[in-house]
Amino acid sequence: MPNYTTSYQHKPHMRRKPGGTGVGRRLPSRRSHMANLRPVRADMPDLRHSQGFGRRAPRRPKNSRLPYVLIAIGVAVVLFAASIVLYLNRSVQITLNGSTVSVRINSTIDQVISSQGLEPSPGDLLAVDDSVLEKEAGNPFEVELNGEKLEGDAKHATQVTGGEELAITDGDDAYEDHQVQATEIQPTLTVEGTGAVQYVEQWGVPGRSEVWTGEVSGLTQDRGVVQEVQNCIVRCKNVIPEEGSYVALTFNLAPSSETEQILQVLAERGVRATFFMLGDSVSTRSGAAKAVVEAGCEVGSMGTENTSLADLDASSLRDRISSGFDTLQAATGASTRYFRGPLQSFGAQQWADAMDLVACNIQWNVDSGDWLLAGTDSIVSNVVDYTSNGDIVLLTDNGSTDGETLAALPSIIDGLQAKGYTLVTLSELLATDGDIPAEVANGTASMPDDAVLPHYVPTDSAEDDASSDAA
Repeated sequence: MPNYTTSYQHKPHMRRKPGGTGVGRRLPSRRSHMANLRPVRADMPDLRHSQGFGRRAPRRPKNSRLPYVLIAIGVAVVLFAASIVLYLNRSVQITLNGSTVSVRINSTIDQVISSQGLEPSPGDLLAVDDSVLEKEAGNPFEVELNGEKLEGDAKHATQVTGGEELAITDGDDAYEDHQVQATEIQPTLTVEGTGAVQYVEQWGVPGRSEVWTGEVSGLTQDRGVVQEVQNCIVRCKNVIPEEGSYVALTFNLAPSSETEQILQVLAERGVRATFFMLGDSVSTRSGAAKAVVEAGCEVGSMGTENTSLADLDASSLRDRISSGFDTLQAATGASTRYFRGPLQSFGAQQWADAMDLVACNIQWNVDSGDWLLAGTDSIVSNVVDYTSNGDIVLLTDNGSTDGETLAALPSIIDGLQAKGYTLVTLSELLATDGDIPAEVANGTASMPDDAVLPHYVPTDSAEDDASSDAA
């Protein structure tokens, strides 16, 4: 019996190709078939790249403007940087040697010099006789910025930002190193004017002459006066109030046993006065001296004793004046430099010897004459009848005359007030005259540091006693 074998293996469906046997060949798949397709004409699209045939079409960029944005940002950055550079290099105006010029901001002094075509040069080096030893070997050129001289590195590296005042000048000539033989020229003293108030109007400043010997040239040259002397002037004048009518009552030789009674009369009439005190009297009556200050009155000194100063040498004179001030301050606490030379003995020589110790020398315009003991009516008449505006009246407070002085004082005050005068202290009176310096008026004037005591040589025609014209 025939042996038949049945196969259940799946065979692919075979299709015969037209014109062929069709045996044993598999039909090509659709994909492989399509892969064999070619466009008939060159202008026909390739179907393999068409949508719907297995390949995705290229996508358009999400932001096609990005390159333009980046370019714009870059341009902006460049413009901003350029503006910064231009701003940092802008021109500003300064005043250079008196003229307005434009320079780049933050230019250094050296850059200003270069940009403006300046050629500042040093001075020359001179011999002691002014001949030139070496050109341009003197002092370097100078720079002033806003009035301040620049030195060292600042003269080159300081920057300008606009609005400055700049001065650039050639350097000064300089002298060779030299030895100096100097001679001081001492100031002299003159006393000018007349009046009861005397003070230093111009202090004496020494001059200087020099002889030079050059260390390089070996020359010797008399340079003459290299600093002019300033001579001293003592001014004497009377008080001339600018407004109103004023009189000052002053008492000599205080304090005494009657001082506090005098103060009582003054207080009853609302008047204050000035008391010139002797150091010896202050030492024995310090309580009365202090009472004067406590009463609101003013004090001055007459030295230590009521004797002439004319015969004292400079050292003794200075001791007497200094001791009087020291004793007065110790007793009263008042620091004063008002001085009244006893017996009008503070003249030109005394000014020359001790002007640094006093603010002013105060004499008087009207002498009451109470020291003559001519009676109360005479004292009152001498004052009331002869007093003028701005006058300083002399009264005495020494015990021996106080009886008559004390008796006359109320009538003196009443009589002067009735004539329209306001009775004031010495400092108040001096302050009414605008020509009297304030430091003189308040009793604080002192000798400046650069001043010296003047040299005074009396002559046959000179009046040694400057106070002789005071009354």
